[in-house]
Amino acid sequence: MKLNELKPAKGSVKTNFRRGRGQGSGGGGTATRGHKGAQSRSGYSSKRGFEGGQMPLQRRLPKFGFKNINRIEHRAINLDTIQNLVDTIKVTEITCEVLIKNGLAHKLDLVKIMGRGELKSKVDIKVHAFTATAKKAIEEKGGVATVTEAVVKVK
Repeated sequence: MKLNELKPAKGSVKTNFRRGRGQGSGGGGTATRGHKGAQSRSGYSSKRGFEGGQMPLQRRLPKFGFKNINRIEHRAINLDTIQNLVDTIKVTEITCEVLIKNGLAHKLDLVKIMGRGELKSKVDIKVHAFTATAKKAIEEKGGVATVTEAVVKVK
């Protein structure tokens, strides 16, 4: 194969259509734009969702739901994750700092302990919130579930 024999793949190169004006170009008096209407005019650009004057889909469908601006989001950590942490790093007291150091939470997160899984050892936990089942499971093993005050996050 030589350089002068190289050709692009079939169908990959498309010749540009040079839109002419007037009868001699083959595009006729409308320059292939059709008669009248917005698309025949210069400067035309359609709005997103425009359906030719028909009521657009996003306006035909009803609104629903809302976002609660006062919602407080917590980082959920389950009891099985806590047990795994206790088994690996051998701690008896877990605070937000321990969770941050082990990559389970970020420094601005509010942490909530959830009740999934089983706790096998006594652990004292100090975080921002607990579910009722998690608190019960911690206290059944002789641990203490302490709620700490949340530092206000700036949005």
